[in-house]
Amino acid sequence: DAPQLVSDASAFANTSIDWKETPEAHNFKADLPGAKKEEVKVEVEEGRVLQISGERSKEEEEKNDKWHRVERSSGKFLRRFRLPENAKVDQVKASMENGVLTVTMPKEDAKKKPEMKSIEISG
Repeated sequence: DAPQLVSDASAFANTSIDWKETPEAHNFKADLPGAKKEEVKVEVEEGRVLQISGERSKEEEEKNDKWHRVERSSGKFLRRFRLPENAKVDQVKASMENGVLTVTMPKEDAKKKPEMKSIEISG
């Protein structure tokens, strides 16, 4: 049984991202084999959308290089997640280790009641 060759570029383009919610935080994990952290971007836009994107650049080619096979072609991916109200978007942390990107976003404490503010009624 010959091992099946999965093109790295399509694996990169179809990056799998897990989203797990714990009592303390929202955790996102993305498998980005072979990607450098310079090639990956984590952004929060409009306050409520987490965007994880990446672009793997092509290798520089010397004039006299001869390619026999190109399977690790450059690729791009982009994933967007609409975040729930309880995500503290201003406290996002992202780290990358061994090709796995981890994004951690703390949650508001659900037990904390919103502060009541009494409004004086004039008249």
